[in-house]
Amino acid sequence: MSSPIHSVPSGRSVRSVRCAPLRRVLAAACAALLFVALAPAAAAAADPSPSPSPSGDAEQGRLDPRITEIMRKPQYSHAQWGLLQTGPDDGDVVHSMFPGQFFIPGSTAKLISVSGPWQTLGGDHRFVTPLYAAGERAGATLTGDLDLVAQGDLTMGGRTRPDGTVAYTDLDHTYANDFPGATLTPENPLAGIDQLARQVRDSGITRVDGDVIVDSRLFLPDPVLDPTPTPLIVNDNLIDLMTTPGDRAGADARLDWRPKVAPYQVTSTVKTVAAGRPTAVTVTATDGGTRIRLSGTIAADAEPLLRTSPITDPAAFGRTALIEALGRAGVRVTADPAGPNPVARLPRDYAGRPRVAAYTSPPYAQYAKLILKVSHNLGANLGICLMAVTTGSRQCEDGFPVLADFLDRAGVDREQAQLMDGRGGNPADRATPRALVQMLAYWQRTPDARLFREALPILGVDGLLADNCRSCPARGKVFAKTGAAVGGDALNDRLAVGAITIAGYLDKGGGRYDTFYAGVNGASTPTADPAGVLTIANDLALIAAYLQESAAPSPAP
Repeated sequence: MSSPIHSVPSGRSVRSVRCAPLRRVLAAACAALLFVALAPAAAAAADPSPSPSPSGDAEQGRLDPRITEIMRKPQYSHAQWGLLQTGPDDGDVVHSMFPGQFFIPGSTAKLISVSGPWQTLGGDHRFVTPLYAAGERAGATLTGDLDLVAQGDLTMGGRTRPDGTVAYTDLDHTYANDFPGATLTPENPLAGIDQLARQVRDSGITRVDGDVIVDSRLFLPDPVLDPTPTPLIVNDNLIDLMTTPGDRAGADARLDWRPKVAPYQVTSTVKTVAAGRPTAVTVTATDGGTRIRLSGTIAADAEPLLRTSPITDPAAFGRTALIEALGRAGVRVTADPAGPNPVARLPRDYAGRPRVAAYTSPPYAQYAKLILKVSHNLGANLGICLMAVTTGSRQCEDGFPVLADFLDRAGVDREQAQLMDGRGGNPADRATPRALVQMLAYWQRTPDARLFREALPILGVDGLLADNCRSCPARGKVFAKTGAAVGGDALNDRLAVGAITIAGYLDKGGGRYDTFYAGVNGASTPTADPAGVLTIANDLALIAAYLQESAAPSPAP
C-alpha cells in the first residue's frame, strides 16, 4: 500500500497522513489523485539544457552550469523540472522551462492563499474579539452569561511580542511531531484570554452567576481543510509537551506542558537512557484528548524534545481557559469550569448588550508573515474561511470565489492554478510556474511590495530557509516560499517526492527584484531515509542562489 502524498515544509522531514476527501468528488477519486501526484509528471523528463516549453516559450538565456549539473543528478532522471525567472513586474523572461505546465505546488500555494485575505481584509486589518455580558447586572454581580464571540483570530495574543509583532521560530511547534528541532516561542499562549479576564475585572464585575460561553458561529468547520480552522484558536489548537532528559540514565525524564487548562491532564513514563542511545517518545491521548500520556526514552545527551497533542474541542477549551483566567483576575464564575460549552444559551445577536471586554490582534500582515515564514498550515486554511465571512457566508468553501475574484483583479491567470485548500496540501492542488510568478509580480506593483517580500523566508537567514546556503554569496538576497509534497514508495523502499518547489524574489542589486519559480515533480530518494528529501530541498535552494548570483541581463537596446 502506498503512503499518501502530503505537504511538508521544504528542507525538513516527512510523515504519513491520511488523504482528505475531495469536495464534491467521489471518495474513490482520492486514491486516483494520490497515484497521479506520486507518479512522475506526464511529460518526459526535461532536458536541463535550454529548450522550448510546451507552451512555446523558449529558454531566454543559458542557465548557470551549476544549475544544469543539479538537474542531471540521478534522482531526477525520471522527474520533470519547471523554471521561470522574469524581470521586475513580470517583465522580460530571463529563464523559462515548462512555465505553463501544472506542477504540484506544495506550500508555494500559500503565495496565493495568503495574498487573497491580505488584499480582501487589508494588511492593516485587526481582529477584535469581543466579550459581552448577556444578563442583568447588579453592582459587581452579573446574573447571566459572559459570551466570547470568536472572530477567527489566528493567535489570540499567544505570539504577540511587547512591540506588537508576532513571534515565530524557524521550525514551528505545529511541526513538532514531524520534524526534530521544533521550538516554542516564549510568549504566553493564554495572553489574549488573560487580557480579556482582566478587562472584565476592570469593568467592575467580580461575580458571574451564570456561565461563560464561546460563540463559534462565525463559520462552520470544514473537514476538507486539513488542519481544520475554527473560529476560536488558542495555541494553534495544540497542547505543547516538552520532555527533557533526567540527571542520569535510568532517571525519569522531566516534563513540562502548556497551556495548562482543566480538564487536560498530562503524565509521562519517559525514561532517560545513556547518551547516544535512541530517543523515541510516543504521545497518546484519550477521553476526547484531555488525558495525554507520554512514553518512551530520551537520551541523556539529547536536547529537549517537543511534541504536541491536539485540542479536539477548541470552543470548550477556550471556555475553560477563560473561566480559569477570570478566577486569576478576581472574578468568580459559578459554572463548572470543566463543563461543556452551552451554545444553546447564546442569544440570536448582541444588540443592546454591553461589551465588557475585547481583545484586538496585531494587523493581518503580521499573521501573513507568520504563515509564510514557517509555512503555517492552519493559518493558510483559515484565510479561506475568513474570505468567506466577508461575503456573509458561514461556509468556508465560499471563500474560493472571493479568492478567484482577487486573482482576476491581480492579473493572475487562475486557470493556471487549482486549489482545494489554502495550505497546498490537497492532492488536487496544482499551479504553473507562470501563475505563481504572476502572483509575485502583482505584489511588486503595490505599496506593500517590501512588506510582502520580507514576509517570505530569507535564504540563510530565517524561516524555512534559515539553514540553507548560510555561507553562499546569495545569503540574504533570496526571498522565497518553499513547498514540498512527499509520499512513500513501498515498491522500491524509498520516498516518492511528488514535488519540491521554491518561488519568490531575487535581489539583483540596484533595487531590482526578479520574480522566479523553480520546482521538480516526480523525483525520488535513494532510500527511505528522509535525509534524501533534505538533499533535494537543498538543491532547490541552491538553484535559487545560483539564479540570484548570475548577472542580470543587459537591457534591450
